[in-house]
Amino acid sequence: MTADRTAWEQRSVARVVSPVRPRKLAKVPFVEMADGRLQGVVSSGSDIERVYVSSITAGTHTYNCSTNNNRPCGGLSSYMCKHLRSLVDEAVLQYGVDRVAGYLRVELAEGDRLADCLQGGVERTQGAAVFSRFLRHLAYLELPVTTEPIAELHWFPATGAVG
Repeated sequence: MTADRTAWEQRSVARVVSPVRPRKLAKVPFVEMADGRLQGVVSSGSDIERVYVSSITAGTHTYNCSTNNNRPCGGLSSYMCKHLRSLVDEAVLQYGVDRVAGYLRVELAEGDRLADCLQGGVERTQGAAVFSRFLRHLAYLELPVTTEPIAELHWFPATGAVG
């Protein structure tokens, strides 16, 4: 590594957060805290070719779960379905319970399970943007292994702030 590269890395504002604990990606291959929601893609337990786009809105704790082509989850009702509970559990593994609870604006008492503290109702939302980001992440798995920057992920100039 050169001195120039080290200097660039120190100026970068993008920080990669390591997972709190390793997690298995087969059940919940994609989870993120973005757009004011905890959201992600959850595999179906009964059909290997079906996935669900699940989300929980921060603050209100309203939730939605539907297939990637917007068919409602059959288990979604006045309580969260198993896909939403899996999403919360995997987010806790990825980011830690304090960070997820803080993002969702949930007060947890000692011994509380985060998913049990989310008392919102169903609010239908479109999952296309979340599913599209998931597919974009999958595309990176097909790139050849390299230690060089990937052009489309190189958002910040190496020379410092512009302006």
